[in-house]
Amino acid sequence: MNGTKLHTREAEIVPAVLAKTRELLLNSIDRVKSHAALVHIDVMDSVFVPNLTVGLEDLKSLPEGVKYEFHWMVRAPEKWISQIPGANTHIVHIETVSGNWEEIKLAAKKTGSALGLAINPETQVEKLLPYAKDAQILLVMSVHPGFSGQKYIKEVEEKISFLRGKFPSLAIEVDGGVNAENAFSAARKGASRLAAASAIFSHEDVGEAIQKLRKASGGHAD
Repeated sequence: MNGTKLHTREAEIVPAVLAKTRELLLNSIDRVKSHAALVHIDVMDSVFVPNLTVGLEDLKSLPEGVKYEFHWMVRAPEKWISQIPGANTHIVHIETVSGNWEEIKLAAKKTGSALGLAINPETQVEKLLPYAKDAQILLVMSVHPGFSGQKYIKEVEEKISFLRGKFPSLAIEVDGGVNAENAFSAARKGASRLAAASAIFSHEDVGEAIQKLRKASGGHAD
């Protein structure tokens, strides 16, 4: 799997929220919405991954003033997407695509949303290629999905590099274990967005944490 090392520009930092209650979800959004243009919301159904988060009712009528991308770690994501209206981004796992891609695309189109594809660390990157032309973003998981606070898997950077070489202008996001120590490495391989949870929400000053990650992604030390 050959790829190309590309830019060292600062990446967009996307706060990632994994919440089991609407109260926690809203509190997390409130903490970061003045520091980021986009919030990443993890949604898990305890089927595709062994964890359960907020459900559909909790995701309706979210605060304005920020854009949302929903990371659907669920089976049959088209059924979930169809119930979330608005100009959001819906990211589905390639591992859940099996004869339902047209339904997924239709659900995103009907809700006026952008569509993205995510890939797990153990999945061959080539599996994305037949579908990538219909996606506005590709997300590379740098941990095994399901739980926050895991260690970044550096080997997935080969996927980032490969995808950046194939899709020079497409948004490529990395999700899982991202921190100030690995942000530059991911961005250097071609990631234009970095989703981070613990590296942001574990700090009292989330704005400072986001700025630190942004600078780190461009190779700038504090």
